[in-house]
Amino acid sequence: MIPSVLPTYNRAPLSFVKGEGSWLIEADGRRFLDMGAGIAVNALGHANSDLIEALTEQAGKLWHTSNLYQIPEQQALADKLVDATFADTVFFTNSGTESCELAVKMARKYFYEKGEPERIGIIAFEGAFHGRSHAAIAAAGSEKMVKGFGPVLPGFTQVAWGDHDGLHAAIDETTAAILIEPVQGEGGIRPLPDQCLKGLRDLCDEKGILLILDEVQCGMGRTGKLFAHEWAGVDPDIMMVAKGIGGGFPLGAVLATEDAASGMTAGTHGSTYGGNPLACAVGARVMDIVSDPDFLQSVNEKAGRLRQGLEGLVASHPKVFDHVRGSGLMLGLKCKVPAADVVGAAYDAQMITVPAADDVVRLLPPLNLSDDEVTEALARLETAAVQIETSQDS
Repeated sequence: MIPSVLPTYNRAPLSFVKGEGSWLIEADGRRFLDMGAGIAVNALGHANSDLIEALTEQAGKLWHTSNLYQIPEQQALADKLVDATFADTVFFTNSGTESCELAVKMARKYFYEKGEPERIGIIAFEGAFHGRSHAAIAAAGSEKMVKGFGPVLPGFTQVAWGDHDGLHAAIDETTAAILIEPVQGEGGIRPLPDQCLKGLRDLCDEKGILLILDEVQCGMGRTGKLFAHEWAGVDPDIMMVAKGIGGGFPLGAVLATEDAASGMTAGTHGSTYGGNPLACAVGARVMDIVSDPDFLQSVNEKAGRLRQGLEGLVASHPKVFDHVRGSGLMLGLKCKVPAADVVGAAYDAQMITVPAADDVVRLLPPLNLSDDEVTEALARLETAAVQIETSQDS
């Protein structure tokens, strides 16, 4: 008999009932150190007092009116994002998947309005993850994502990660945009080197196509800058944002230049809940905190300590771990054993991690975790590694 919750997830046998900062409390009372943050969503931890204040204050005023009317909280958050980024305009969504849908529509509509309707092609990269909608799975292109879901939405091409010749060969007169994550998340924490992102920007300018960045997982301070592309000193034309922007409240956005967004006029796109007062009140508070230079400096300092400790862990347990990869507090442990084994052993050590492709275990903690929690995370990973080594020897 099918369960009442559609069984599309292979869930761990854990039921968390409360969160406190970087900690989750299981129904049986056990405390787990959360180094996954809801897959990079709870950027400021659980039950953050600033976000609770913003949400409850707004909840006592107004929840929803729809986008038929002006929404002051939406305007305030849009202004903060425009002031802090390359963007001239913002559309609010509820998720990263919805942001992907609009980014694709925006790129295609741009060329349609320029008199080039044949330019619908989106070039993406193997190992990518952009969501679960038809456009998003077509962009990823993997059999795992598209199998069984009927005709794949046309107009998408995948290039191998790091294949410069393949990328150039994929561009033709129908290409509208290149879509890429500056740091692949689901694909195994694979950062795009700064010089490659600069090269993509130059290539798009040379060919007259748009650059779309997916910063759903790597954005909002995760890499130690507000957005990961800032490390390379380049700007996209369109950017997808979600996850950390709401600090745990469902919120996403598409940021764009005035030129890239020029085709999106009244009636071309919409959302019932996108940009609602509750989400935007929380998002504005997240922006105030995460965009502060002192906060971002603290992210980089904690990331340095965590990475140094992880390098030591790899050296101490060469049968379990291969190397560390990633940027800021978006780190991955490439494992020599199945990543699921490490995730399971971490559960036993009462710590949450997140698996990814290529047998990588993701560490995506709250950005405001303490130094003591960094130390505790390393100790619990050490315990997990010893457990795995003991099982190998038995």
